[in-house]
Amino acid sequence: MSTIVDLKKPIMPKATAVWLIDNTTLTFKQIGGFTDIHPVEIQSAADGDIWHGIVGRNPIEEKLLPQEEIDKAQKDSDYQMNALTSTLPPIKTRSKGPKYTPVAKRRDKPDAISFLIKNHPEITDAQICKLVGTTKPTILAIRERTHANIVSIKPQNPIDLGICTHKELEVASHKGLRALGRDPIEEARQREEEEAAQREADAKSEEESQSGDLTGFDFSNFMNS
Repeated sequence: MSTIVDLKKPIMPKATAVWLIDNTTLTFKQIGGFTDIHPVEIQSAADGDIWHGIVGRNPIEEKLLPQEEIDKAQKDSDYQMNALTSTLPPIKTRSKGPKYTPVAKRRDKPDAISFLIKNHPEITDAQICKLVGTTKPTILAIRERTHANIVSIKPQNPIDLGICTHKELEVASHKGLRALGRDPIEEARQREEEEAAQREADAKSEEESQSGDLTGFDFSNFMNS
């Protein structure tokens, strides 16, 4: 005889929140409402400031939340998700979502977001959410410089940080450019030319700097009297 287990709220809310942070574009308010955790605490977890070492629990695999509810909530930021009631006990599982971000990388997310905002304006906030594994409120806070740690945020390429691959970034960029009516191939060519010109200018500047240092060097101390 099976026992009905009321799963209207997660048994491990923090672990469930971690999974939702890493695998969806839900707002802090939506995740907080579902897990009974304050949105500010959810944001701190998304930024990697707290909950270190907590492994995400997939509410879909645990029969706690249907994918349809997540999809509906991602399309409407005001929508609050409704959990299921299941006859099965909760299942322990590690997150297997495609955009799970290792705990060690979560502190790098704001730097990656800042880089994408600065260098890839064609990439939408929704795409950034998927690339970095973050939420729209975090992106907005960094974009408007209202983020709690804005002073310490330094733009860093998410590829170099190991948060996404070059292919994933390229696909997102091309999608954004096409949506703006621009040719991704032409844009890539222009970007390569600009980067090559910048490298050449930097190399020339460094060469002139070194040349100037040698010209101004006083050799008198090394000459025989």
